[in-house]
Amino acid sequence: MATAVGSVGADAGDSVGGGADSGTEYERAFDAAVAADERIEPRDWMPDAYRATLVRQIAQHAHSEIIGMQPEANWITRAPSLRRKAILMAKVQDEAGHGLYLYSAAETLGTGRDELLDKLHSGRQKYSSIFNYPTLTWADVGAIGWLVDGAAITNQVPLCRCSYGPYARAMVRICKEESFHQRQGYELLLALSRGTPEQHAMAQDAVDRWWWPSLMMFGPPDDESQHSAQSMAWKIKRHSNDELRQRFVDICVPQAESLGLTLPDPDLRWNEERGHHDFGPIDWTEFRNVLKGDGPCNEERLTRRRRAHEEGAWVRESAAAYAAKHTPGETGAIRA
Repeated sequence: MATAVGSVGADAGDSVGGGADSGTEYERAFDAAVAADERIEPRDWMPDAYRATLVRQIAQHAHSEIIGMQPEANWITRAPSLRRKAILMAKVQDEAGHGLYLYSAAETLGTGRDELLDKLHSGRQKYSSIFNYPTLTWADVGAIGWLVDGAAITNQVPLCRCSYGPYARAMVRICKEESFHQRQGYELLLALSRGTPEQHAMAQDAVDRWWWPSLMMFGPPDDESQHSAQSMAWKIKRHSNDELRQRFVDICVPQAESLGLTLPDPDLRWNEERGHHDFGPIDWTEFRNVLKGDGPCNEERLTRRRRAHEEGAWVRESAAAYAAKHTPGETGAIRA
């Protein structure tokens, strides 16, 4: 960030050259950088609320990536062909990598990975509500790729221009890989839709079940969102929840027609005056209940995540011991 002053450890009340107005000077530099679309970097001064907002958003994103491995990983051993299995394994591996990128981005803000995982496991931090729904058939893997990853791309591509540098840079690679995931899901659904009547019905059933939860992924309506306005002012987000949701609907309608599948919304129609598709009301009561822990798979997802973390403790301890053993000494030599 070219114009900001101070470092990550600087406080709003710290002085710049001892001046009494130093806090304001820091703030002016930060505001000017954001207004000029410059990147805020880890050592730049930033408001505490900006840092806290980033930690919350990046943590939720990271948690969603690693929890999101579960619904599809259930189908790796039951994939209908070696090709499908290889594609799905690559996708689940990508999601693990995305989580690592994002936890690393959060660490640049002074929040350790262990702290974030503790908050996830204790229920003090959330992940996307979409991952609390079950994957009942093989077609769900395709629906998740097309709809869930499609919604993720719609939401995340603008984050490549996020004002915070490490987050924006992580999103560039994540979005490229999510694009692969979306195409994989679309191709899987296309094969099923053009298959037997039973396969077509299975694809349609999956779309029926995943459509509305996918629309909820963008978060509550703008007039109920607690964080959107400030996040947009700081250029962490570039578009509102409702704006992104509308963009997603407009993208999906022609794709569904190409797939030969029907989106489960009788109110869905083109509005010539608005230049967008109108769509029916979303059940926000369901959304809030899932966020509170009352979704179909909330308990299952967190239980498996905690168990995996506990069973992997020996790996983390071994890696730490190896790193400590091979850390160069003061002379630069590798310790035995």
